[in-house]
Amino acid sequence: MPAPKPKASRSLLVASAALISLSLTAPAALAAPTPSTSPSATPPAKMSTVGGTRLGQPGTQVNLTAGVPVLPKDVTARSWIVSDAESGEVLAAHNAHWRLPPASTLKMLFADTVLPRFPKSTTHKVVPTDLAGMGAGSSMVGIKEGQTYTVHDLWLGVFLRSGNDAVHVLSAMNGGVEQTVKDMQDHADELQALDTHVVSPDGYDQAGQVSSAYDLSLFARSGLQKKDFREYCSTVRAKFPGDTTKNAKGQSVRGSFEIQNTNRLLSGDTDVPVYQGIAGVKNGNTTNAGATFTGVAERGGRVLLVTVMNPEKKEHNEVYKETAKLFDWGFQAVGKATPVGELVPPKGAVGSSAQPGASASASGSGSGSGKGAGSKPVAAASADGSGGIGVALAITGGVLVLLAGAAFLVNRRWPLPDLVRRRTRP
Repeated sequence: MPAPKPKASRSLLVASAALISLSLTAPAALAAPTPSTSPSATPPAKMSTVGGTRLGQPGTQVNLTAGVPVLPKDVTARSWIVSDAESGEVLAAHNAHWRLPPASTLKMLFADTVLPRFPKSTTHKVVPTDLAGMGAGSSMVGIKEGQTYTVHDLWLGVFLRSGNDAVHVLSAMNGGVEQTVKDMQDHADELQALDTHVVSPDGYDQAGQVSSAYDLSLFARSGLQKKDFREYCSTVRAKFPGDTTKNAKGQSVRGSFEIQNTNRLLSGDTDVPVYQGIAGVKNGNTTNAGATFTGVAERGGRVLLVTVMNPEKKEHNEVYKETAKLFDWGFQAVGKATPVGELVPPKGAVGSSAQPGASASASGSGSGSGKGAGSKPVAAASADGSGGIGVALAITGGVLVLLAGAAFLVNRRWPLPDLVRRRTRP
């Protein structure tokens, strides 16, 4: 069912609701054996059908009917998905349910699970056991034993620096790593993210730890319903507490240092400009996972989610370059392309009879439907991504400095949050 047409102009705070009934006709998700840490280079012939039968087929799924731009030809990721964050419609996908190592994009599930449990102002003094068990070479924000941090500090470390040390401290506060992994798995099941098997809360490579482009999009969509999640994932730079030292008068003084978001579509890099309308969400990179990324962006009143997993092309910042190309295509195709599936709501969503499956529109027909296993996306010319909105909410107080511009609204099939705007990038 098509998404409600967004209004041309929106006030600073807008409450919006769109309850769309689900017609669930596809079979339940196919049971899958415990996956290997290092998957083969070829997707399985049969995958989960949560969200639509087309999404369970290997290869590229898209309806290239009249007026729909062709997909960019140089997207090399093993798996990707482009969806409308408001309606949940999947505009195009490539091996959407391929169970692959997620790297730090799994931290979206960690945050969506744990973030509501502790007020920002809660403080915690770090003890040695809080930092035990982190994998060799883990990304760190620089947490020190014996120092005290607020929950706000720790979440900045998770979102901006992808700090496994911050994840482990928050996990310790949540009853330990084992309990946190169980909580995350339970939440993934509630979200109908059935491709996901959680072994570590930080996404570090572990035997059997997998997710999918489809599931990562579900995590982002759920997390973005939370105001704090939206603010953290859209923060470009912040001050983080450093060591405590003595000044000339013998007084204890806590230093600080700047941290910057490692999401290059948000913070920019020498070969990747800030993407117009970007508003989060999370990146990752490990040996087995390669580069992974889920992003959300808004242009012209449309909000899209794109997830890209493990580009075959290993150029610098390739995952962001391919994400930007898919965003450009999505903003040209949204409202024109017949969806090939949908992002399902959680099992407990109000007004939903949700079970793993797909709506009647999820198997939509059209040209460019399915391709064979291991095939590349259909050849296309890149969209130019013209147009857009560069508005933003000035988040006052604290040390948050927001530099990227975009208006952001997630409008899904259960009660919705207010509209979040951020400052225009100077």
